[in-house]
Amino acid sequence: MLSCFVTGAPAGARPVLVLPAAGYQEWLSAQPERTRAWLEGSGFEAKGGASALLPGPDGAVESALLLVGEAAEPWDVAALRSRLPAGDWRLEAVGSDLDLASAALGFALAGYRFERYRKPRENDRKEVRLVLEAEEPARRASVVAEAVFLARDLINIPASDLGPAELAEAAGGVADRFDAAFRTIEGDALLAESYPAIHAVGRASSRAPRMVELLWGEADAPKLTLVGKGVCFDTGGLDLKSAQGMLLMKKDMGGAAVTLGLAQAVMALGLPVRLRLLIGAVENAVSGSAFRPGDVLRTRKGITVEVGNTDAEGRLVLADLLAEADGERPAMLLDLATLTGAARVALGPDLPALFTPDDGLAELLLAAGRGAFEPLWRLPLHAPYREMLNSPVADISNTGANGHAGAVTAALFLKEFVTQTPSWAHLDMFAWNPKDRPGRPKGGEATALRALLAAIEDRFSR
Repeated sequence: MLSCFVTGAPAGARPVLVLPAAGYQEWLSAQPERTRAWLEGSGFEAKGGASALLPGPDGAVESALLLVGEAAEPWDVAALRSRLPAGDWRLEAVGSDLDLASAALGFALAGYRFERYRKPRENDRKEVRLVLEAEEPARRASVVAEAVFLARDLINIPASDLGPAELAEAAGGVADRFDAAFRTIEGDALLAESYPAIHAVGRASSRAPRMVELLWGEADAPKLTLVGKGVCFDTGGLDLKSAQGMLLMKKDMGGAAVTLGLAQAVMALGLPVRLRLLIGAVENAVSGSAFRPGDVLRTRKGITVEVGNTDAEGRLVLADLLAEADGERPAMLLDLATLTGAARVALGPDLPALFTPDDGLAELLLAAGRGAFEPLWRLPLHAPYREMLNSPVADISNTGANGHAGAVTAALFLKEFVTQTPSWAHLDMFAWNPKDRPGRPKGGEATALRALLAAIEDRFSR
């Protein structure tokens, strides 16, 4: 359990009064004169997410106030944590129910710091703890936060320190922690084991490509398979990106990072599934052995792919992994990738593009996203656009014929490799916060992890 939580009797903990913004004036009218004068004199604005420290008779901070909207978002509590003085605090709902699990998660997420390359700031050392009488909200919040922190850390580490070997090592560490089976296939062994597309994308780098596999759970449990794009750095290959386009390419393994964090949470919660995690860990580099525009690549499924652009490499990595995963017909198959700029143009950094042919799975995922305050947005697998991927020399091209519907054509490309599993979804995500917000600092983000975990629990824990 994270050190920001204390469980048991809240003796000595100062209260955080949590009340709906709509009930603020009624609450205020019943408060002591000093409280009314303090809030009115400070210009406190009564709206969801607003907070204030409240003085006692001696002028010292006695309590805190947090206003929420119709529901208390975890980000409201995250914003409050940074304002609280050091010490123990407890949440006290006034006039409404409070989801302690969500509140505790917001409190935990506000504590994230990426400090691998710098000294801790003085302000970061302040010890603020949340006292919860029941252990379960603290335990669950800790599990989810630790999974988010793992993904954020991996995305934030520069490619100089996180290549395919290091990403595989991180997955192996998670496997060891939960006594999961683990293996990697490295370098030219990928050809012998029939992962030719992964090999092609990663062969130009001095750091050998890898296929990473983790297995956990009872063999007869429903199969849950997670597939992650692990491009540890993407130069664009011979179709070289611009300098500006390469600045954030350490995050191109964000899909793998989120699937690894999600797998960790599934195992930590002991969910009743047969978990399988597949990651393609590569670096898309430039050298004499790089794959080229116009090359025709073979894939694990036997489908040949004409390379229209070497910067559309992530879908090639996923193609081999999805073909392998699909052969088992899992009860749920999820692939996560920082795949297209087109999805970001359409939806921005916060909304992952969701593609699935399964309407029931779509509803499950969308509802879970709403409940987790982490929305997803479904885009169509528009079948007529499949012709944009036609190739005159191979079964399919890895790029569309023009710049139209780039996120859709990428998803349609992946769909060619999932032919036996009805309950499949592809998420095209950004995995990065472009600015600081409460509980979501600028940098790597475990996009959709909380939503996907909620959906998995709903589907398999009934």
